[in-house]
Amino acid sequence: MVETPRRREIEDVASVLFREHGYSGTSVRDIARALDIRGASLYAHVASKQDVLWSIIDRMASRFEIAAADALAAASTPGAGPGERLMALVRAHVGVVADDVGRATVFVHEWRSVTGERHDQIVERRDRYEERFRAVIAEGVATGTFAPIDPEVAAAFTLTALNGIVAWYQPAGRIGPTDLADLYADLALHAVLATDGRREVPAGWREVPA
Repeated sequence: MVETPRRREIEDVASVLFREHGYSGTSVRDIARALDIRGASLYAHVASKQDVLWSIIDRMASRFEIAAADALAAASTPGAGPGERLMALVRAHVGVVADDVGRATVFVHEWRSVTGERHDQIVERRDRYEERFRAVIAEGVATGTFAPIDPEVAAAFTLTALNGIVAWYQPAGRIGPTDLADLYADLALHAVLATDGRREVPAGWREVPA
């Protein structure tokens, strides 16, 4: 994929249309019309509508992967535990979503529209990404920091909540991205922490008033 100003413009417009009308409800003609160019001219920059979708999905997947890797590295210092790592993963995920809600929405809702080998690739990448959450939760369960819960279910619960942000978050709204990330990190931790007195309270965790 060669990045050019026109290519980026096409992705910008397509992400808006895919978000508003869905991938299946958007045609190449719709994208070209929004750019005020002829459909044939669009093909000078992209191979197909599927190619545009893949560019958006691939770019967002990479952003999530890099953010998660950086978050885990930063939260793996001496003294840090699974609580800090889970909070770091949550903050990283929210940060990517809040930074580009449009493309994040397309990623969350339209990745299944990717076809062929690319579909297999994105499924594999999603599983590797989710495994970071499962592993951290499993670590917390094993150490008694977290309640004795199923890590796979808990990870799915957490990621479902995080991806649901795309349905309502407004960058210009009353909650900024940092506050949103902190709030979701606290909520995610409250959902898994052990409540029998064995828990280790992670740095940065805040008690929620009763």
